[in-house]
Amino acid sequence: MPADTGLPSQLPSRLPSRADLIADAALALLAERGMRGLTHRAVDEAAGLPQGATSNVARTRQALLELAVRRHAEREARVLGIGELPGAGEGLDVLADALAVAVHRLMSGERALLVARYELALEATRRPELREFYDATGGRFRDALRELVVAAGSGEPERHVLSLVAWAEGVMFSCVAGAFAVPSVGELRRGARELLRGMLGR
Repeated sequence: MPADTGLPSQLPSRLPSRADLIADAALALLAERGMRGLTHRAVDEAAGLPQGATSNVARTRQALLELAVRRHAEREARVLGIGELPGAGEGLDVLADALAVAVHRLMSGERALLVARYELALEATRRPELREFYDATGGRFRDALRELVVAAGSGEPERHVLSLVAWAEGVMFSCVAGAFAVPSVGELRRGARELLRGMLGR
């Protein structure tokens, strides 16, 4: 395994369960080898578990993918600091700061986690049963943003949330899978402020 395994940079306070270990190994494999490299046997080896351990936890490929999606959502929420998002009355600049820091954390410290998400997102376009599951796990961040833009005076929160998410996703994809260098927090902050002020007429 390469040094960039995609394992959490900040370990949870509890010891990971066997399902967590399997899901983390699956995410690392997705980032390293792509969807074709994700097999039950490969996950066993990557997690350092006996042969058949992954099948005991996730018997089918669909179950393994759902396990990876669920674990990814947990880890990404922790990196993004969803619980640290500003309160509704703290202003656009504070929200822009929080978005900039969150996006920078993912790009600078969790590149493998982002690559694994891109693999899962593409697979979800081919598997309707995974699409619904994938979309549901990603709703937490969108819901939090919606509350914030409504509180900031948005009359079209769905469109504004789409614009914010598209900005964040576009920057991350361009820098992680494209040719752009990772911008500084300050540069991201300026971009987020410009977008928020333009959308909300400030």
